[in-house]
Amino acid sequence: MPPQAKEGSALRPAGLTFSSPAQGGSQSAGVLRLIDANLDRAREGLRVAEDWARFVLDRPDLVAATKDLRQRLGACHQQRYRQARHNASDSAAGLAHPAQHQRPNATVVAANCARAQEALRVLEEFGRSIDPPLAQVAEHCRYRLYDLETRLLADQSRRQRLAAARLYLITSPVPDLLTVVEQALAAGVALLQHRSKLSDDLPRYREALALRELCASHGALFIVNDRVDLALAVEADGVHLGQGDLPPAQARRLIGPDRLLGRSTHALSQLHQAQADGCDYVGVGPLHATPTKPGREPVGLAYLRQAAAQATVPWFGIGGVDASTLAAVLEAGGPGCRVAVVRAVMEADDPAAATAELLEMLS
Repeated sequence: MPPQAKEGSALRPAGLTFSSPAQGGSQSAGVLRLIDANLDRAREGLRVAEDWARFVLDRPDLVAATKDLRQRLGACHQQRYRQARHNASDSAAGLAHPAQHQRPNATVVAANCARAQEALRVLEEFGRSIDPPLAQVAEHCRYRLYDLETRLLADQSRRQRLAAARLYLITSPVPDLLTVVEQALAAGVALLQHRSKLSDDLPRYREALALRELCASHGALFIVNDRVDLALAVEADGVHLGQGDLPPAQARRLIGPDRLLGRSTHALSQLHQAQADGCDYVGVGPLHATPTKPGREPVGLAYLRQAAAQATVPWFGIGGVDASTLAAVLEAGGPGCRVAVVRAVMEADDPAAATAELLEMLS
């Protein structure tokens, strides 16, 4: 031990000093500055993610989720933290790294999500002793941001194609199923759902696989109804869930962030819940009584008008929609109205002509 060292100082790194009780005021001011800086970092990172969702992805659901986190933190940004700010004395202010100037756009979003997550962790650790409510909010936001980041950075190509689709064809068990579907695809259907009544899994799998290959050859999206396992087995573009199916959160964990997740809704509350659950699109109906869903009371056009006004994800009016009812549906749904059909194409004498007529009315 060097002659000048005091007992107990041997493990102290060179240059590191510790505050004495008399220095407590200075230390407390430093913690306030630390919290202020990390609140700023977290909120700035979230704003970058929010603008990405708004202007690039055009995803109102992700904008709302990101904005909620940012506003929760804003409510915790007390005046005492702002008053402790003193950028002139911050030796690390303005430091940057050359790699920051070479980031692709998605990398910018990922970096800002990471920045926010790191700042939230700091707020948790230091907030526990002087601001427990802030620490709780920071922890809540951090865990929500992990999931939100996955959705922000997911492959958006399927969602862009979904947003462009106006006509959604749902299969029914008809003779020459593949021929009917191929005619509809050739006529312009860009979104197909496999709804099967087959009880055994092997023929169901083979049918789904054949339909998926047809969709791929025509550049159409392929969705499997109800069965997450089957959707994964045939590498479908997504899965559609009814109200009695697997919860959307569980389905999302299985299918991952890139595949599409749809949900049938029969009331405005179910639509809001589907959006909160991260569904990519919703079915709205049944608009009219239909043998496809026997015993299901139609919701009429009133719910369609509500969905058109309040949905933040693509929605499709469904239930008894055909060329004779589509005009009223379009009037109620307004510009950008999308519809899903079954019998109007699957049971048509000329599936290609029926498809072309519907698409012409939707254009």
